[in-house]
Amino acid sequence: MKKLFALTLTLASFGFLGFGFEASQAKANTVRTETTAPQVRIQYGPQRNRWRRNRVRTVRTTRIVRRGYRTYRETYLVRYYPNGRTTTTLIDRDRIG
Repeated sequence: MKKLFALTLTLASFGFLGFGFEASQAKANTVRTETTAPQVRIQYGPQRNRWRRNRVRTVRTTRIVRRGYRTYRETYLVRYYPNGRTTTTLIDRDRIG
């Protein structure tokens, strides 16, 4: 009878300790989420992904070209349009040698 009574008290004490531990963890989790997760998100600056999608992309490239005995460095302005079209414009042609 004493063994059964001691076993019952031991299990009951573990049960109370377990509930207290869970309550303290739940309280700690609510405090942690309240401090780290703000309710309002403020973002400064433009939304680049939204507007960059439909814009014309402009790239400046150079290449070395031989015409006869002369060598030139040509600088081009290449525009890439959203529909897949490209436009190439010669900006400068410098004689190298």
